[in-house]
Amino acid sequence: MTANEDQEMELEALRSIYEGDECFKEVSPVSFQYRVGDQETSKAFLLDVSWPETYPETAPEISLDGFFNKRISPETKQLILSGLEEQVEANLGTAMMYTLFEWAKENQEVLMENHQAVDTAVMLTSNSDLNAPAKKKEKKEQLTKSQKRKITCRTDNKGELPRGWDWVDVIKHVSTFQRLLTHPDTLPVRMPGPCS
Repeated sequence: MTANEDQEMELEALRSIYEGDECFKEVSPVSFQYRVGDQETSKAFLLDVSWPETYPETAPEISLDGFFNKRISPETKQLILSGLEEQVEANLGTAMMYTLFEWAKENQEVLMENHQAVDTAVMLTSNSDLNAPAKKKEKKEQLTKSQKRKITCRTDNKGELPRGWDWVDVIKHVSTFQRLLTHPDTLPVRMPGPCS
């Protein structure tokens, strides 16, 4: 059998084994992702595995560099990759994806027992920021509609009204227009502006 035939057979097997499994994702016919552990826990990790052209005669490429694994320390990632590389060496020349995924699931507790979730926010702050008191966000004063109208009706330093002083209140305009459509005999003489 050629490498491509072996890959096709393993791909069919993976599709049937992991059909409906939300942990398994086929990114492409030669690239896969498998989440080990519950997504909500900090001890879960995501394996990215891709097949080179000569897989299974050569080792698959395994990565833990995905965004999902950002909270896992480099030491823990190295421990996981070392264990998976041992499994790859033991199974070289045969279909091994199922074996790798199952080994990672069975050994998740051991692999993640010394895991301390890396807090990226703390890593990015300096020591001086940690000792500084927390800054309170200043609340912007909220104005009422009538206060906003009074502000817009004021003139600027040249004695001119600000731009938009004669704009019609949209809600009032729409309601008046609606009333005109239903009762055309109630036509107002003029539409009042916001500063009238």
